[in-house]
Amino acid sequence: IEEDLIFFDFVRCDLDIKSNSSSHHTELYGEERLIVRRGQPFNIILHLKPGRAVFLLISLSISVSKGPLPRKGSDTKVSFGLHESTVDTEWSASATHDPSGNTLSVSISSSPNAPIGRYSLTLDQEGQTTSLGEFILLFNAWCPSDAVYMKSNTKKQEYVLAQHGQVYRGTHKRIKGLCWNFGQFDPSILDICLTILDANPKFAADADKDCSARRNPIYVTRVISAMINSNDDRGVLVGNWGEVTDGVHPGRWMGSGDILRQWAESGPVRYGQCWVFAAVACTVSRALGIPCRVVTNFGSAHDTDANLIIENVYNVDGEKISRDSVWNFHVWVDSWMTRPDLGSEFDGWQTSDPTPQERSDGVFCCGPAPLKAIREGELTKKYDTPFIFAEVNADVVDLVQRSSGETVKFAGSTTSVGRSISTKAVGSDERWDITHQYKYPEGSKEERKVFEKAQHNNKLQQQGEEPSLRLKIKLADNMIVGKDFEVSAVLTNNCTVAKTCTLMFMARAVGYNATRGQGIEFVTDIVEVAPGEELKVKRSVTAQLTLLNTLPERLRDCSFTIEGVGLTDGKPITENIGTVEAKQEAKASISFIPTSVGSSKLLVNFDSDKLKNIRSFINVVVEK
Repeated sequence: IEEDLIFFDFVRCDLDIKSNSSSHHTELYGEERLIVRRGQPFNIILHLKPGRAVFLLISLSISVSKGPLPRKGSDTKVSFGLHESTVDTEWSASATHDPSGNTLSVSISSSPNAPIGRYSLTLDQEGQTTSLGEFILLFNAWCPSDAVYMKSNTKKQEYVLAQHGQVYRGTHKRIKGLCWNFGQFDPSILDICLTILDANPKFAADADKDCSARRNPIYVTRVISAMINSNDDRGVLVGNWGEVTDGVHPGRWMGSGDILRQWAESGPVRYGQCWVFAAVACTVSRALGIPCRVVTNFGSAHDTDANLIIENVYNVDGEKISRDSVWNFHVWVDSWMTRPDLGSEFDGWQTSDPTPQERSDGVFCCGPAPLKAIREGELTKKYDTPFIFAEVNADVVDLVQRSSGETVKFAGSTTSVGRSISTKAVGSDERWDITHQYKYPEGSKEERKVFEKAQHNNKLQQQGEEPSLRLKIKLADNMIVGKDFEVSAVLTNNCTVAKTCTLMFMARAVGYNATRGQGIEFVTDIVEVAPGEELKVKRSVTAQLTLLNTLPERLRDCSFTIEGVGLTDGKPITENIGTVEAKQEAKASISFIPTSVGSSKLLVNFDSDKLKNIRSFINVVVEK
């Protein structure tokens, strides 16, 4: 009898997946396994052998462990007994049994600071251990004690649970939204995200230290930033900003799921550019429970020498000979978390950038840097704040290098960098301008004061005078793709005497990231400008572009591709339609079977040899 009071046998352990998934906001992952969020209790039910009632539970304890070498000192292995109630600050458990004594309900509460990942669950009875199953533990934006806690339910819905969103591209005058399927709840995606963490070189170097550090969203976000690109390791994406002769053109991707599955099957995926890197990083972050948003910066500076100045240096032939550049747009992610390493004033959104641009601590990664530090010019705050500050707030200086080697400043701007910083609005497909979160209004006293403080913090001393001659380029407001347009060059003489100037005008195709194509036209003229006078020079430039099939040409290799979360089983479906004659409509019929009830978006892409990546989407509601 005494033995029966201490030891008991159970038939099976019910992880109560459906109920736990509902309370932990993880039901979208499916009901095949237990997935819970840290700092919040979950329940398991032990079904006992009939007649083996339990009256004494003091001998029972539960242990959880993760990683290849679980260790108590690293909090990757924790054991705890059963008590009357759980506590919300550490791993704990409580138990109740039904009147018949046939089931024992155990409530387990994880620490809000526990490392995330795969766990095994074990019951210990005086040294006799029995496996109860496995579960996955995620960050918890619903738990006030978790570092990623977000108070607003609508924001949690947007930044953790939303499976599709908008990624913005173009220029600050012509902003275009691209609908993207994040698909963080698609089958296998969470497992792939955890595998990405295991593929991190830090895991190979010290698995115990790495698994323990996964308690910290700062650490995990920095790992994600490094692992989404493949420059230092077998990360997810290979970057390509030139001609694509193999792999998938970055513009053809419609969602993250296909990219992640390809990586899991065969390693680094070809190819990505900034918006693809950022969107995949957003998927991984949301899958692991970190609130995340995709952000686009128009007029984004790439400061290669960390002086907060974009120095565009040209030779006398008009060719650029410096590395600094300003991209039409650049895309990164913001993740929500506290910053106990910096102080509570730096809690909130943190910028990180998975696009490989410059090394940080020897690795191609960037961030997380607090938006508060970026906005206030606090460049000593970790991580990579000076680089991100320059992306949104650098000054631009244009110089020409004479044959003697001397450089002369001929133009510049303090307002052209960091415009219309954009993200998707909460709860709608509208664009939200968040420039004010990154910087004070351009030209304001606060903005200039912050820039000066940033230069001081960056130990810089810039000297120079305003140019006596100013050159400004004006483009027509009504430009149409495929049509001629006018360009005006306005040269202003601010001197007290006349100036004879050599005016060099060169047109060149430029990619969004400042990659330069072949020159279209180069013109040199010598002009004399009187004091205080403005001189306008108009030149006609013709750009041959294709946007729609309005040209009298046949389109070859035409195809339609559709993809939708819960609509196409997480995978794109492509229909090849071959050749489309001039003025002819391209038509295709594609069947698919929705797998989820509710609202979604069906993304459509048209591709051909001449017209590429023509995008659209439609809202879809699937009912039972």
